[in-house]
Amino acid sequence: MEDRQEMDFSDRRAVDALYRISSLSGNEKNPVEALEGILDEVIGLFEGSSASISLINAGSDKLLIEVERGLSKESKGFELPMGVGITGWVALYGEPFLCGNVLEEEKYFKIDDRIKSEMAAPLIEGGRTVGALNVDSFDENAFSQSDLRLLVLMAKEASRVLENMWMIQQLRRKAEQLQTLVLVGQDMAGKREIEEVLRTITREALLLLDCKLSAFFLYSKDEDLLHLNSLQDREGSRFLNESLSPSDSILGTCLRGQRQVQTEDLLRTEEHHFVNLIREEELHSMLVTPVLYEDDSIGVLSLYVDRPHRFNDDEKLIARALADLGAIAVQNARLYGRVFDSEESLRKSERLTTLGTLAAEIAHEIRNPLMVIRLLFDSLDLDQGDDEDKNKDLSVIREKLDHLEQIAGRILDFGKSREAFRKNFALQEIIEDAALLVRLKLEQSQVDLHIKEFRETLFVYVDKGQIQQALLNLMLNALVAMPNGGQLTLEAGRAADGKAQILVSDTGSGIPNELQGQIFDSFLTGTTDGTGLGLSISKRILRAHDGNLELLESGQNGTVFKIILPLVAL
Repeated sequence: MEDRQEMDFSDRRAVDALYRISSLSGNEKNPVEALEGILDEVIGLFEGSSASISLINAGSDKLLIEVERGLSKESKGFELPMGVGITGWVALYGEPFLCGNVLEEEKYFKIDDRIKSEMAAPLIEGGRTVGALNVDSFDENAFSQSDLRLLVLMAKEASRVLENMWMIQQLRRKAEQLQTLVLVGQDMAGKREIEEVLRTITREALLLLDCKLSAFFLYSKDEDLLHLNSLQDREGSRFLNESLSPSDSILGTCLRGQRQVQTEDLLRTEEHHFVNLIREEELHSMLVTPVLYEDDSIGVLSLYVDRPHRFNDDEKLIARALADLGAIAVQNARLYGRVFDSEESLRKSERLTTLGTLAAEIAHEIRNPLMVIRLLFDSLDLDQGDDEDKNKDLSVIREKLDHLEQIAGRILDFGKSREAFRKNFALQEIIEDAALLVRLKLEQSQVDLHIKEFRETLFVYVDKGQIQQALLNLMLNALVAMPNGGQLTLEAGRAADGKAQILVSDTGSGIPNELQGQIFDSFLTGTTDGTGLGLSISKRILRAHDGNLELLESGQNGTVFKIILPLVAL
């Protein structure tokens, strides 16, 4: 109010000009258009020949003419060092200045030969000078001290307008960035290929931070090398082979120190990556962000701009958020791959177990008639004759019978070798570990897993791997029965007969009635890609542990299997 009292309220033009300037923040959404509107009011009020608004460039600490009216063509994009010229002096010291004759003023810096007098007022935002408002005249002594005070008021009002507009613009941009980050997180959560994850990160980094190039380097611990996995510009993906040692690059400083690193002038930095690309694209500044998962270095996200630029705190936070999302997505993709590898290993294990079981059954069936043949052969007493050739043949036959018996014995002994792997395990541990193995498979299948609360700790003497295999067979079969998602429930407890039991329930389509009596038969399958061995092997495993596997119920509302195992008293 004190500032406004200093002005001559009789001058309605000044009051109207101030009012129109203050109204720009509500009427204009583009800051540049608002600046142009301010200049129009300044020239109209002071009848100036030219006017300009210069703002401090954070990257170069120089004054850049953002908008102008009436200046010569040479002033376009002109940068003025702080303290140089009347404008630079005003911006440096934050004080207004009036010059009636520029030819007699040592502070004056010539931009336009036609200018004879000039006055300038600082633009101040949050107590900090951010630029200057200038008005010039082609006549000497065109402005008075009263004009200067009025220009100061207009500069203050213009500063408020710009501050409000910049704040609104920043809030809008932050809201858009946050929304984009949420969408990126949701998008990457569903990606299973690491290459696809990295392309998403580099693409969104370009859009969020207005960069010319973005790159993602994955770190290989075995090789101690950073490998370029994704490089993108505004046109899309670019293909370039690049591998480097962390000790040879700023990227390695970021990786080793697990902190963000920025370089404002790549052309003057001794950098060993993208050497030709940096020169060809005239890249100036770079921000490198480490990609970490629980303090484990996965790689680095590197952003490049083709202008001198100092990345601010908001930009660093966004880059860090993208890197964190990328780390989680990369880790998920890796775990997903391990789960499928484990699943494939389980399938192979099923086939090997089946082959072993079949081999044991064949060996058992061969051993009995072989024993009969051996007894009958010995009872014939055929080696008492004088025919040496015949005796030799009989000796070979006896030797081969012994050999066959030894082979059958080794196969049967091999089938008993798993006994050494049996130990006391808590039923809860077996169930939770098995659930962990299929966690990502459940997520992909949109199946909710519910493990009911354990009422007591139950111990069983088992081969943990085999029991988990049987449990995994039931869980994977349940997922097949729920192609559109559903719920899988695991419940452990003490059965009525005192044994331990695990109930495996799903909400799938159920087992056809005609197959329910045969589900434990080998090679019986209801799917085109199944082996028909899962339930058969599971039942054999549990019987080998003095337990059992039973089908309790199955229908349109789902299926329930029961695993039974003897309890161990500790």
